[in-house]
Amino acid sequence: MTKVLLVISVLAVFAFIKNRFTPYPESSDTGIQFFKGTWDEAAKKSAAENKPIFLDIYASWCGPCKKLKRTTFADDHAGKFFNEHFINVELDGEKGEGRMLAEKYGVRGYPSLFLIGEDEKVITYSAGYRSASELIDFGKSAFK
Repeated sequence: MTKVLLVISVLAVFAFIKNRFTPYPESSDTGIQFFKGTWDEAAKKSAAENKPIFLDIYASWCGPCKKLKRTTFADDHAGKFFNEHFINVELDGEKGEGRMLAEKYGVRGYPSLFLIGEDEKVITYSAGYRSASELIDFGKSAFK
């Protein structure tokens, strides 16, 4: 029994270390294309194009955030929908503007997904991992 607990403990430590130190995935060329610029620039673009903002606040160490980026955000269907209907922004909630927005919008965990409308007011919010179809349904809720 002691050996089993030792093996389980060692595996848990390795899983934690692997997840903690695996880099956050880079943006892919397919799927959701995220705006490169400041939050103020994204807000201005949102107003100019009359599109809400899709805001992903993540943490670099967060396993579900990495999976969301690697799978859901890279999905062609999710990309087509979000690229057409939103200004997409992703920010690390523990750094720079991401930290400021995490405080502003009361982020309690990662990933935190927001649909932001006029005057930077939250239309709706979701936390945690979402599949591509779930994310598209979440996006559609902004237009109801």
